[in-house]
Amino acid sequence: MPGPILVLNAGSSSIKCALFGAHFREMLRVEATGIGARGAVKVSGAAPRALSLPDNAAALRAVADALAAEGAALDRLALVAHRVVHGGDEFTAPARITDKVRAGIEACIPLASLHNPHHLAAIDWIAQAAPSLPQVASFDTAFHATVPEVARRYALPDLPATRGLRRYGFHGNSYAALTRALPEMTGAPLPARLLALHLGNGASLCAIREGKSVATTMGYSPLGGLTMGTRVGVIDPGAVLELVSRVGLPQADQILSAQSGLLGLSGFSGDMRELAAGDTPRAAFARDHFAYWAARQAGSMFAAMGGCDAIAFTGGIGENDADIRTRITDLLRWAGDLPVHVVPAAEEAHIAMQAAQLTGIDTADA
Repeated sequence: MPGPILVLNAGSSSIKCALFGAHFREMLRVEATGIGARGAVKVSGAAPRALSLPDNAAALRAVADALAAEGAALDRLALVAHRVVHGGDEFTAPARITDKVRAGIEACIPLASLHNPHHLAAIDWIAQAAPSLPQVASFDTAFHATVPEVARRYALPDLPATRGLRRYGFHGNSYAALTRALPEMTGAPLPARLLALHLGNGASLCAIREGKSVATTMGYSPLGGLTMGTRVGVIDPGAVLELVSRVGLPQADQILSAQSGLLGLSGFSGDMRELAAGDTPRAAFARDHFAYWAARQAGSMFAAMGGCDAIAFTGGIGENDADIRTRITDLLRWAGDLPVHVVPAAEEAHIAMQAAQLTGIDTADA
């Protein structure tokens, strides 16, 4: 009888995981935060426990210890499935991790230098701690492999220096989970032309036609598209070049990725909940900016689909901030009276299902 499936999302400052048992029922969540400093480990249903987490290896050990304490030691698992941000052109579906697949993930580090190294560190740690435990990678870029070339390519010359500079798209596991969940929620087929909004600290839109991505707002990196928690979103390349000339590349990168978005506009927070409670003109403007650019870029998604039949929100903001949802849908009233759905994020469960299907593991009795 197989054991449970662990879904692992390893980042630079946190490691999150969810454990799934029979019929992909979530059994447990464990999160290690504050990596690189005095951090904490939180197990679902319990208060965070302060712990020194100097690096990712320490955080992974802490997560494994927390799982073992709950009866889910690594040697009792059926497999580990990893959320991997970037799969480049090679990985357009989940893949069982082999030496070749690992090398492919490593080759994508230049495309996701803030993400893929941490995914690899977790993959390598699991391989060393439990060598016989199967591992699967599920790629955020894979869902957008169906985007047509005219929507993927930047208007750049075909030169060695421009190789790989194109739109990839992200949040793919979230969108794939949404397309699975929405018909189950409504009891009706997936709308033929669906505008999906993944709104959280990272945010993007996706035009989903006949269940496939045909356009998305994020591009070469997760930095572009909508106004986000700390990321700039849409910006003229000329403005980026000017910023680099003023402050240099490292500081420009820090400004665009970690000091902009809602944080930059409000001056005090990139958290939409804090902005809603802040009651200052700058906080109000940040919320206005977020909704305006989501609605404005939604128009381009409508064009990519040739119209729209329904709208679906997911992600922390998409699910929980009714005011933001209303602002966005009010700005889209010109498109007609469209059904609006709120779909709880379930990308971890989706990743677990993909991994089970790929490896042939039957979780009915897990």
